[in-house]
Amino acid sequence: MRVESADRLQGTLTPPADKSISHRAAILGAMSEGRTTVGNYLRAADTDSTLAAMRSLGAEVAVHDTEVEIQGVGMRGAKPASIDVGNAGTLLRLLPGWLAGQGHGRWSLDGDESIRRRPVDRIAEPLRLMGAHVECRDELLPPLEIEGGELAGIRYELPVASAQVKSCVLLAGLLAQGETVVVEGTRSRDHTERMLVAAGADLTSREGVVTVRSAERLELPDVSVPGDFSSAAFWLVAATLVPGSEVHLSEVGLNPTRIGLLRVLQRMDAAVTVESRRMDGMEPVANLVARHGALAATTIEAEEVPLVIDELPLVALLGAYAEGTTVVSGAAELRHKESDRIATVVDGLRRLGAGIEARPDGFAVEGGAGVRGGALDAAGDHRLAMLGAVAGLASREGVEIHGAEAADVSYPGFFRDLDRVTP
Repeated sequence: MRVESADRLQGTLTPPADKSISHRAAILGAMSEGRTTVGNYLRAADTDSTLAAMRSLGAEVAVHDTEVEIQGVGMRGAKPASIDVGNAGTLLRLLPGWLAGQGHGRWSLDGDESIRRRPVDRIAEPLRLMGAHVECRDELLPPLEIEGGELAGIRYELPVASAQVKSCVLLAGLLAQGETVVVEGTRSRDHTERMLVAAGADLTSREGVVTVRSAERLELPDVSVPGDFSSAAFWLVAATLVPGSEVHLSEVGLNPTRIGLLRVLQRMDAAVTVESRRMDGMEPVANLVARHGALAATTIEAEEVPLVIDELPLVALLGAYAEGTTVVSGAAELRHKESDRIATVVDGLRRLGAGIEARPDGFAVEGGAGVRGGALDAAGDHRLAMLGAVAGLASREGVEIHGAEAADVSYPGFFRDLDRVTP
C-alpha cells in the first residue's frame, strides 16, 4: 500500500468501536447470568477472536453486524477448551483470571507467531499467588495452560502499570475467597472496573487501589461501545500535521484513563478541540475537531506513559514536526507489544528521514524537518501500519507500507476512511 503526501485533509469520520471495551464486554457478558446485548461492537480480527473464545467456553453468541448478543454461562460455568487467541493480547491476559477460579477443568491458550513472543509471566505470578495452577513456556511465554482450582484473595502491587494484568487479577478476585486488592503505582485504563460495578460486583477504587470481593453472580447490563480514541488518534495527528486540514471525529470515547494524547497535544500547542461532552452508558464520549498548526516539542515520562501507551508511535511522528527535541522515557512496555515498538518505530521513522534515536525505555526525536518518505515495514503490527499511512500523508515524497493489511486487527476500514478525508 502506498500513501502519497496530501495537500489537506477534510471531512467527518466516526472511528471504529473501542477495542478494549469490546473485549471486556464480551468476556463479562459470558461470565454473567442472562443475556447481554453489546451495541457497536468492534468487528475486527482481535475482537472476533474473543467472540470465538466465548463460544468455546459455552456462551451463546449471536452476531448481527455490529450488535452482539451474549447468553452467559455464569461465573463458574466455563467449559474446558483449547482457545486460539489469534493476535489478541487483551484476550490472552484477561481470560486466565476467569478460568483460574473455575474450581475444575483445564484450558490452553495459544495464538499466532506474534502472540507467542508476548510475556505472560506477569499474569502467571499473581494468579499463582492466589493458588492457581498456571504453566507457560519457559516460565515466560505462551502457550498458557490453566487448571481450575480454589483461589484466595491477595494484595498485589503491580510491578508495571498494566490494565490487562490489573483486570486479570480482578476477574480472579471475583472467584476467590475473601478480598483481592490491586495497587497501581500509576493509573491505567479503568474500563474493567466500570463494567464490573455496572454488573453488580462489590468493587471500590480509590487513589490507585482497587478492591474487589468474592461474588456469586454478575449481571452485565446492555453495553454501548463508544468510538475508539486510539483509532481516532491517527486522524487527530494526521490533521495536525498536514497543512490546511480540518477533520471532525464523532462519538469518540473520552475515558480519562485513555486520553493522555489529548494532554500531550495540548502541551505541543496542537489545534485540537473537544465538543459535546456527555455520558453514554458507562463511558464518557465527545466529538473532536483537529486542525493543522505549528507544534512545540514535549517530554513524556514514566508516570504519563500508561495513559498514552498505544499512541506513543504517533508522538514520535509528531516530534519529527515539532520545534525542539521530543523525548519519551519510562516506556519499556512498548518492547512487549505486537512488535518491539521502540525498535520498529525508531527504525521505521529513521528510514523515512526522521531524526530519531532509540533509548532503552523510549526514544528522542529531533524536530523541525518532518519526514521525507520512503518505505516502512509494519512488522505485523496494526499501529505501525497506520503510523506509516499518517507519515505518508504528512511526508514530502509519500510512504510505501509493507504489510498494510495489519491495520485490520483493530481498524478494518482505515484505508477507506483515509480516502474519505483526502479530497
